[in-house]
Amino acid sequence: MATTWIATDFGGLDVFTPIDAKVPAPRTGEVSIRVLAAGMNPADFKHVAHGTDRSLLPVAVGYEVSGVISAIGADTQIASGGGSVGDEVLAFRVAGGYSSEMTVPARDVFAKPANLGFPEAANLLLAGTTAAEMLAVTRVERGDTVLLHGASGAVGVSVLQQARLAGVHVIGTASPANFDEVRRFGGIPLAYGPGLLDRVREAAPAGIVAALDAVGTDEAIDVSLALVGDRNRIVSIAAFGRAAIDGYRVIAGAMPESAAFREQIREHLIALAAAGELVVPIARTFPLSEAREALEFLSAQHPGGKLALIPE
Repeated sequence: MATTWIATDFGGLDVFTPIDAKVPAPRTGEVSIRVLAAGMNPADFKHVAHGTDRSLLPVAVGYEVSGVISAIGADTQIASGGGSVGDEVLAFRVAGGYSSEMTVPARDVFAKPANLGFPEAANLLLAGTTAAEMLAVTRVERGDTVLLHGASGAVGVSVLQQARLAGVHVIGTASPANFDEVRRFGGIPLAYGPGLLDRVREAAPAGIVAALDAVGTDEAIDVSLALVGDRNRIVSIAAFGRAAIDGYRVIAGAMPESAAFREQIREHLIALAAAGELVVPIARTFPLSEAREALEFLSAQHPGGKLALIPE
């Protein structure tokens, strides 16, 4: 039996609860993983908070994990090739990652880079694939200057690193307390708040070619619209409400086009991490039994890095 967290209803954090669940033996094309770290993302609670289709209940929580293979189906290889019991792996685009053990499709399982700890590996791909898609859909190229709203968050930090590798200059909004984090990954930090438009224009007198929004505020969208003429080069992962009116792009893992992109970019991002070119700052870990407290911390604060759940 495994401990796994589910949401029994839609609503606040009180609907999250642990249960004992039988882990099915892997069939051909499946792998069982003893989870050593479960990645945490705002999406873990947001889709529960805003859900309406009660036929989907209970909701399995968590999209990415790392651990070791505990069983593998007959005639099965993981996505990166091979795979044996005891191998260290990570998995992304799975359901129910807040677990001590789980059985998942082998196509979603990859060898864990040896230089990544389990908490880092469990938090690499949701933020990383989101960041990669933001850069891809805005068609940024070497030498471009872009504006990134929310540069010190998990997605923002991955954008900064991937943009630097691509030779793209990033002006990133953050609170002054997080300016050093933005600079650490190659960005030029600017404080959000009144006067942001003027500060961006001063920092980028030649203009910016694209805007990437990871916060969803009206300020972020208004400033982006004022600076970027081609609205196909403005993308948001948070401000969905205004997109139909203002004409900018939105992306999300549940969208088929986004899902396809994020699946095909996974191996590339893992290779970057293995080469030390993509890092995952970890702020804190929690025992799996404290998942509700960890979600409260994630939803109410700026943790300054990623969070992970560690099965006892």
